[in-house]
Amino acid sequence: MAVPHSDSLDRLFRTIMDLRSLDEFYAFFDDVCTIKELQDMSQRLDAAFLLDEGQSYQTIAARVGISTATIGRVSRCLNYGSGGYRAAIGRAREKESGEG
Repeated sequence: MAVPHSDSLDRLFRTIMDLRSLDEFYAFFDDVCTIKELQDMSQRLDAAFLLDEGQSYQTIAARVGISTATIGRVSRCLNYGSGGYRAAIGRAREKESGEG
């Protein structure tokens, strides 16, 4: 299920895109999210990267510290979602390889 578009979300995403440094990202997300919310998001992204590498649910659960149910949700989004994980992973892999 896709996130419904709204003016408020557009403003949020544009604001995030306008941040210019890692320090600005940390400061913004420190104000906007709880530590738990940030940890949850980063763990889901870690799981997506590991799933993309072909790692097993058990390996991911042990490395990242999340449940296999959460990994299953990430896997469904990775494979059948809106393409957000795939785009983010693709861009990160391009940067790692020096292409981006």
